[in-house]
Amino acid sequence: MTRKSPHTIPLSRPDLIEAEIEAVVKVLKTPRLSLGPVLEAFEKQLAAFVGVRFAVAVNSGTSALHLGVKALGIGDGDEVITTPFSFVASANCILYERARPVFVDIDPKTLNLDVSKIEDAITPRTRAILAVDVFGHPAEWDALQDIAKQHHLYLIEDSAEALGSEYKGKKAGSFGDVAVFAFYPNKQITTGEGGAVLTDREEVAQLCRSLRNQGRSGMGWLSHERLGYNYRLSEINCALGLAQLQRVDELIEKRRRVAQWYQERLEELEHKGWLHRPYIAPEVKMSWFVYVVRLADTFTREDRDRILLALRENGIECANYFPPIHLQPYFRTMGYQPGDFPVTEHIADRTIALPFHPRLTEEEVDIVVDRLKKILESLYPVKRI
Repeated sequence: MTRKSPHTIPLSRPDLIEAEIEAVVKVLKTPRLSLGPVLEAFEKQLAAFVGVRFAVAVNSGTSALHLGVKALGIGDGDEVITTPFSFVASANCILYERARPVFVDIDPKTLNLDVSKIEDAITPRTRAILAVDVFGHPAEWDALQDIAKQHHLYLIEDSAEALGSEYKGKKAGSFGDVAVFAFYPNKQITTGEGGAVLTDREEVAQLCRSLRNQGRSGMGWLSHERLGYNYRLSEINCALGLAQLQRVDELIEKRRRVAQWYQERLEELEHKGWLHRPYIAPEVKMSWFVYVVRLADTFTREDRDRILLALRENGIECANYFPPIHLQPYFRTMGYQPGDFPVTEHIADRTIALPFHPRLTEEEVDIVVDRLKKILESLYPVKRI
């Protein structure tokens, strides 16, 4: 099982069509490449799609998270409750403002924050809850809203992976005081690089627009009302995003179809006790970001890593989504250690992200599943749940 495959199935890739290329070229033929009408149109249509009043486009989802935290006034000495099972930006954005991430373990089924554990983590320094829609699966937003309201906390919604997902009929990105999306090439829509802050609060939107543009507030190009950043998203990027947004339903449906192929073909491996397929709560409409399986509990992290290596050697790109944030080297210097969040660590040791994107074919899904099955049978013939 170690022979290098001549054909590689990529972990992800964007779905671009000629109309989107033409939209980018059209902007390149104009004299306005930044802070122009395409940015405004993209923001307006994004806000309308989600169902909120304002969207502020920026150069990455990480920048959007940073501006969301800063715009709410979170700062030195404050605490923000968040998840240790996410891409690291959801904790970094808190550190940027010299606040402290307070991790709470996750629900073993949805992989989102375990809402039953949040109130035990609240202290007099707690200012906000930052919840993540992990892999596109919405968090329990009604419970989160109740807790935030009861304790007078801000609610920050990291929906970077969940554009188009719904929780109880309401779209991801519409639950928090601020919400963020990301538009990296592996997301539901892409701007190449990019992100956005969404909110119903006009003062937050105005502040984010100023902060993304070096602290300017309409007083002139060389007048700066506050310390800001260069987090602008160009007209070029926005042209791609706006064109992709025109067919967002199509892109989400393509991803749903690929996920369904996996769900059907992996049922046998789940029934045999090799792995768990992704769980989708009944109140959720899923917009798939990635397709991540979890090996059975009898597998170890070392087993998982051997399987990842074997898949790559057989031409299947894959990844360990996500390593626990609190066990990243620089978080360990803050005192975190293995065992702090056992559910997160147990899940993270066994996850495998399989190739997933809108252009993945049914034949390629068959190849991925077949090779995964053969690797499992070859390496671990007796492993079971």
